[in-house]
Amino acid sequence: MTLPAIEHETAAHPRFSVLWLHGLGADGNDFAPIVPELVDPAWPALRFVFPHAPVRPVTINNGMSMRAWYDIYGFDVHSRQDEAGIRSSIAAVEALIAREHERGVPSERIVLAGFSQGGAIALAAGLRHAEELAGIAVLSGYLPMSDALAAERHAANAAVPIFWGHGTSDPVVVVQRGIDSRDALQSLGYAVDWHTYPMAHSVCPQEIADLRDWLTRRLA
Repeated sequence: MTLPAIEHETAAHPRFSVLWLHGLGADGNDFAPIVPELVDPAWPALRFVFPHAPVRPVTINNGMSMRAWYDIYGFDVHSRQDEAGIRSSIAAVEALIAREHERGVPSERIVLAGFSQGGAIALAAGLRHAEELAGIAVLSGYLPMSDALAAERHAANAAVPIFWGHGTSDPVVVVQRGIDSRDALQSLGYAVDWHTYPMAHSVCPQEIADLRDWLTRRLA
């Protein structure tokens, strides 16, 4: 079953797709308004897909149910990770990619993007995907299940371009966690286009401008 999603096409017959995953407790509406600010009129026709994560109880939020790509047991890097939930969301992203294939957009013209928990899933899914992707954009995220990546990653995306933006005063995903994730990726040979911004757990205009420049190169 494919997750429900909000979609926005910048023109008829999109040649590229951007699958954008929201953060914990948000939904696909969260980043849909970013499209007019982000899109360059010179770009080819694009389909933005903003899926809604399933609703599930989240341990760190006192077990309250909310949209989440996986459960979070603790913010500490050493906290146990919800591997089953992460793998379920990887499968959900694979289903979204497959739907884009059915609509005529091959993997090499698909960008995976995500904020926070969504960025974690964009990385986890993208680096394991069996066909070359156009790129992966991580905003205020981190690398989940990092110990398993070396064994599970796919050679098709060994050279996938990765954009990473992070706030230097992020209290949720602290910048050091982003740096550690970046370093882990670089140690495996990935090229990470790393940017920091004077902000908390959010997005800022300079980040959008940098992401636009990066996407322009992906969509050429």
